[in-house]
Amino acid sequence: MKLDVQGRDVAQGAYRIETDAGRALVPECLMEGLRPGERPSHQEAYEWIAAHSRQICRAIETLTAGRPPRPPYDLITLLHLAE
Repeated sequence: MKLDVQGRDVAQGAYRIETDAGRALVPECLMEGLRPGERPSHQEAYEWIAAHSRQICRAIETLTAGRPPRPPYDLITLLHLAE
């Protein structure tokens, strides 16, 4: 299972993720428990993403199949190839 973090999208408040199934934005609000009321540090975000990689990959696969993923991963949005 490939999951690469391609950095933070400041305007979207999310991290760009690439998996075998596609590219997506994982919003920082999913990581809210790390620092309530604040943005997580990059280190915290990368660790959270690694710990939740299975759920993130499954959500991206579900989205590319045209179905909504289970909450809270339904907040993940797909990126088009040009983005």
